[in-house]
Amino acid sequence: MSRNRELRRIQKAICEEHLDGWLFCNIRHQDIISDTILRITRRAHNSRLWVYAVPACGDPLKIVPAIEQDILSHLPGIPVVYTGSDGLDAALAPLSGKVWGAQASRDLPAISYLDAGSAMRFIDAGLTLAPAGGLIQRLGSLLDEEGAASHERAVAALYRIVMAAWEQVAAAYRAETPLSEGHIQRFMVEELEKRGMTTGHPPIVGAGVHSGNPHYEFSGDGAALAQGDVVQFDIWGKENREGAVYGDISWAGVFGPSPSPRVARAFADLVGVREEVCRFIEAAFADRAVLSGAMVDVKARELLTGLGYGGAIRHRTGHGIDTECHGFGVNMDSVEFPDTRPILEGSCFSLEPGVYFADFGLRTEINVYVLKGKPVISGGENRQFRLLTC
Repeated sequence: MSRNRELRRIQKAICEEHLDGWLFCNIRHQDIISDTILRITRRAHNSRLWVYAVPACGDPLKIVPAIEQDILSHLPGIPVVYTGSDGLDAALAPLSGKVWGAQASRDLPAISYLDAGSAMRFIDAGLTLAPAGGLIQRLGSLLDEEGAASHERAVAALYRIVMAAWEQVAAAYRAETPLSEGHIQRFMVEELEKRGMTTGHPPIVGAGVHSGNPHYEFSGDGAALAQGDVVQFDIWGKENREGAVYGDISWAGVFGPSPSPRVARAFADLVGVREEVCRFIEAAFADRAVLSGAMVDVKARELLTGLGYGGAIRHRTGHGIDTECHGFGVNMDSVEFPDTRPILEGSCFSLEPGVYFADFGLRTEINVYVLKGKPVISGGENRQFRLLTC
């Protein structure tokens, strides 16, 4: 993509978010969002603060230190070279009196890469800072048709891996062969590698009481599976190529021929809530209503609480997905880090209601993306999987 075309995309997002501009800056490559969007590699020296101020219209300012003045040379704009603190303040003066999107947010710490000292300097220079969450979503997290296809391929592969892993579980149960969480996890990692997929962390495999820990980790082989254990899978991955989009799914089963009535009811309730939330999203788009991630989370929580699970909810009911598994797009979150950003054309996110108790936990996670004005459930009918049994 040409530099000018990318600048037009950034300025279009600024206008859509009703801001005066977007303030990119970095020191020691602390802000991965700025580096990613502006295509600045970690090989570039970044020992001093640089600022790339993009207005809603007109030429950006490239405020760079004299010792590293080439760091923004690949970008369009007017270069302003500074030396020393006073020089930096003088370079910032033309930006005063305007509202700038910045990588800082009280409610979205995942995008808050702007350090407090730099923020204080900008504010003292007369700049007003606004959270750039909406800008980041528009620039880095909305899928086009190619991205949606990449995501679908990833999800299809993940569902196949889950089913292959469960065949291993069921075979071990029938043969009365000892089986550990680690054995299943290693099998899933091998399956990801066979399919040319990459993942930032091994899949989660939690059996028995460990299924009640949403971010459970173990060392070595982990725990052995026992008769009647709930077994929770959480697996994510993407094609091992630049620009590939993640899939992220969770499914559960029982190490035995049938679940207990309590487990069966909880799983059925979770699937019911998940499907009702899907219908809620579909109805909003059919009515062309603005729907935020927080609104979706509120709906899921109301349904879970109405079924008596209010005290068993430990996390938000979904997160943004893009080239990162936990991406920079809208999250389904009204409690942990409330996300009032709207679900837009190209948004991709998980729906993963979960309930957790002292003796077990359950989570069912599917992915959704918006294409041509309609929400699409990734993986088609795979989302109808039953509670897996042996």
